[in-house]
Amino acid sequence: SKPPPITLLHSDSIILSFGDSLTYGTGAAKTQSYPEELSRLLGGVRVINAGVPGELSAQGRARLPELLEQHQPQLVILCHGGNDLLRRQDRNALQDNLRVMLQAIKQQGADAILIGVPQPSLTVSVPDFYEAIADEFNIPYLGEVLADVLGDENLKSEPIHPNAAGYRQIAQTVADLIQQAQRP
Repeated sequence: SKPPPITLLHSDSIILSFGDSLTYGTGAAKTQSYPEELSRLLGGVRVINAGVPGELSAQGRARLPELLEQHQPQLVILCHGGNDLLRRQDRNALQDNLRVMLQAIKQQGADAILIGVPQPSLTVSVPDFYEAIADEFNIPYLGEVLADVLGDENLKSEPIHPNAAGYRQIAQTVADLIQQAQRP
């Protein structure tokens, strides 16, 4: 089944990758983060790495509007909540924060893709609310990629961060989704 549509990207489109250390690229060299890899895979489309390690979703919610204003992205890839889950913060607050961020992206006229973040446990599973929120906003959703990468010893640098190969797999999965979702 095809993902919900996003507008066709062109050479001067800007993609904003917004999140925490998983977006920043902790665990690999700066040039090996998933936003850097994604830019290469998309043939040089500008992908801004707006990842802040350790950030909670409430801080992300406060930081996002200014970046939307500043960069006017056509597409925002939202990957947030890992630190909330790690620190056992209130899940309802996390869901509210994700919704407020997606609402802000929508109001800016940008498309969004949501990446589900696994909770720290032996089974590396993503909480169900990520998919529910993506459905609610009718946006493309990647629910498996982080769980797959973080469940594979060869793709991570430490229990909660991918290595260069892991980030490359995330970028490839995002690029494939963008290709499938684009509608002229």
